[in-house]
Amino acid sequence: MSDKPLNDDINALDAEAAEANAEHGLDSRPAQDAGDDLAPLDAVIAERDEWKDRALRVAAEMENLKRRAEAQQNDARAFAIQRFAKDLLGVADNLERALMAAPKEAEGATAGLVTGLELTQKALLQAFESNGLKRVAPEAGETFNPHLHQAMMEQPSDTVSGGKVIQTMQSGFELFGRTVRPAMVVVAAKGSGGQAANPYGAAPAADGQAFDGKA
Repeated sequence: MSDKPLNDDINALDAEAAEANAEHGLDSRPAQDAGDDLAPLDAVIAERDEWKDRALRVAAEMENLKRRAEAQQNDARAFAIQRFAKDLLGVADNLERALMAAPKEAEGATAGLVTGLELTQKALLQAFESNGLKRVAPEAGETFNPHLHQAMMEQPSDTVSGGKVIQTMQSGFELFGRTVRPAMVVVAAKGSGGQAANPYGAAPAADGQAFDGKA
């Protein structure tokens, strides 16, 4: 049996398919030419990526603007209440001095007066904190912070190591992270703290006696 009729039928079908594709605007070119048809799609993808990158940059810029606006708002608020806060610091200082001078074991009317002073100081400090004004009063042994503390004097200490606070003479205050007034403190001198000044002076000898480094 000859394959010619079959080939003729296949060619006829291909011709009909090509004619139908042409009528419907379809491309019947070989597969190797498909890459040319994808060029517009690649251009669209590239444009999409470009707009996506622009959107990310805009979002980052908006976040930076938001942060700058918040910082400016805090600065404006701090400037508005800073002068008023400084005026109130004198009141807080007077209350603290009164409490320091008050007897530790007061009785009767004196005890009531001391309690009233303590409550007044507590209420004033709470009002300060609610408006961003925080009290700075380092305890003994805390590391000296030059941004928050002001060293009024330096003295040796047997219990506090050098460079740390021995005592707070006057409380300081900070407003929204900015120092309104540094805390006035006494700082331990270099070499302070136990045996740091003379490490041999108190070293025990083998027989239990203290070894004298000067001997």
